[in-house]
Amino acid sequence: QVQVVESGGGLVQSGGSLRLSCVATEVTLSMYRVGWYRQAQGQEREYVGRIWACKTTNYADSVEGRLTIARHDARNMVSLQMNNLNPKATRVYYCTAEHLSRLGETYWGQGINVPVSS
Repeated sequence: QVQVVESGGGLVQSGGSLRLSCVATEVTLSMYRVGWYRQAQGQEREYVGRIWACKTTNYADSVEGRLTIARHDARNMVSLQMNNLNPKATRVYYCTAEHLSRLGETYWGQGINVPVSS
């Protein structure tokens, strides 16, 4: 069973930056398409972006240019870099992993809270 785990969350001051990390147990993450989603309280979960094995990235229009997803294959990790955060960015962030040969079979992390204070 693949387990996806997010880390790096926590309170951020408005205007600050934060990098979230995503790792997966027992697998080589470079063989997976890794995505990020986020959810504000009382709202539906929304797609943020994803990165392919070749390191090509896709982003939702709402976050294009403000977030960066990157692979760190030597550390078997994918990161989500967020800069210039504002309180409206307060969300729970989720990482997903799909093996390249089984796209659609998605493993989800439990989510990590990123509160942004004003």
